[in-house]
Amino acid sequence: MLTMALHGSGGPLVAERRPDPIPGPGQLSLKVSACGVCRTDLHVVDGDLPPRRSVIVPGHEIVGVVDAVGTGVLHRRVGERVGAAWLAWTCGACRYCREDRENLCDQAEFHGWTRDGGYADRVVVDERYCLPLPATLSDAECAPLLCAGLIGFRAWRMACAGRSVRSLGLCGFGAAAHLLAQLALWRGQQVYAFVRPGDDDAAALARQLGCA
Repeated sequence: MLTMALHGSGGPLVAERRPDPIPGPGQLSLKVSACGVCRTDLHVVDGDLPPRRSVIVPGHEIVGVVDAVGTGVLHRRVGERVGAAWLAWTCGACRYCREDRENLCDQAEFHGWTRDGGYADRVVVDERYCLPLPATLSDAECAPLLCAGLIGFRAWRMACAGRSVRSLGLCGFGAAAHLLAQLALWRGQQVYAFVRPGDDDAAALARQLGCA
């Protein structure tokens, strides 16, 4: 398979040929259809996130088709299209995992930082951390939902759970905020976007989408 690998912070991504990965127990092999570029990928490349491996394949907004399954896989099948996001694995036993806050797991692993990600023809992922994708959206449309969409929706759900929220403020107006604004506006909420002085493009996009 072809990969785009990072050898040390600040360097370029290098095209490399590797053997196709073999999924282990509970894992899937995905033939990658699309993988978005997230700001966190740039943090990995630039070294803002300290390297965890000497060589890593970035990319965590992964859309792919299952082409092989490991032993013990129960809920996915060959030929199914799924998504894989930043969170790649958690222990399942710590208090955060038991409280459904597994994103805080101290032993968590991440696609494109501690495990190879989606800038490749194929990637191996944990079945537990794959997401079903709607057939109505293309691969390219699904990819940004796996990070910007996911974290925005999580924040919106936490802010609005159990109460009637009429107005929301979004601090910064990048990928996550511009997707979340559309959701909130569709739900009839008034949205205020706060951008840095001089960020006229973000302000214009916010107004274009209907932010107050």
